[in-house]
Amino acid sequence: MYPTTRLRRLRYNPLIREMIKETHLHKTDLIYPLFVVPGKNIKKEVKSMPGVFQMSIDILVEECKEIFQLGIPAVILFGIPEHKDETGSEAYSPDGIIQQAIRSIKLSIKDLVVITDVCLCEYTSHGHCGILKGEEILNDETVSVLAKEAVSHAEAGADIIAPSDMMDGRVWAIRKALDYKGFTNIPIMSYAVKYASGYYGPFRDAAESAPSFGDRKSHQMDIANSEEALREAESDIEEGADIIMVKPAGAYLDVIRRIKDKFGMPMAAYQVSGEYAMIKAAAQNGWIDEKRIMIESLISIKRAGADLILTYYAKEAAKLL
Repeated sequence: MYPTTRLRRLRYNPLIREMIKETHLHKTDLIYPLFVVPGKNIKKEVKSMPGVFQMSIDILVEECKEIFQLGIPAVILFGIPEHKDETGSEAYSPDGIIQQAIRSIKLSIKDLVVITDVCLCEYTSHGHCGILKGEEILNDETVSVLAKEAVSHAEAGADIIAPSDMMDGRVWAIRKALDYKGFTNIPIMSYAVKYASGYYGPFRDAAESAPSFGDRKSHQMDIANSEEALREAESDIEEGADIIMVKPAGAYLDVIRRIKDKFGMPMAAYQVSGEYAMIKAAAQNGWIDEKRIMIESLISIKRAGADLILTYYAKEAAKLL
């Protein structure tokens, strides 16, 4: 009680502030998203995401070398195929863009952890996350294809499989398929709680994955729900997920905290394209201190309970840490 208790005593000295800091952000907490395209010598900036690029595999490998040298332990890959069709068949092709990228990265930087996004939206001509019947996304038919995609990524050398589609039962199907093929040691990082968010707009430019009609509210979560998030996380844990992800991060810190408290599982959170783009835009207009806000936003995600953070700021944050 004041005046005996003075909480400011521990704030005057910067070394003491550092000694008692409750939340620490490390390079090893970061995962860097990358977008890979067919061709050679391609490095095309995404207009809505300054500093983020679509890259051909040769450029991607050089980028991964820099990422590894910075001390960032992992990347997650998103592929833009040369050809798209109704069923997203290039998603599971042995010679698909992601499969080629994995092999090339592993030949050059074997100790970089390669995570692969498993979904169909980047590969389908209609831009939806699964197999369609009319305008309905068929759950079980989609899950079968996702399992094939996951196995093809593991066969190419992926270290972690990350299904982002939000179909029911896909974690169980992927775990079963991986185990059957002998990949029992490959973890699954499930996008267990993925909201139907407005923050994804710039990503759809980068991944060229905007739906040609409708939206994704039939499978992604309602932004108003948090009890449902607990059920989604529990379901994926029971099906065999090793890491649980919440996406987006910044607007759902309460959800991250609730899931961490309830399950105590390794947690990932995705600071998505819209979050990144808003900070970039405000900084470019001179409205905020970009570096300060970047670190503050990442620490808030860590403080909420995330162990891993997928962020387009990974390189810039690593240089500061």
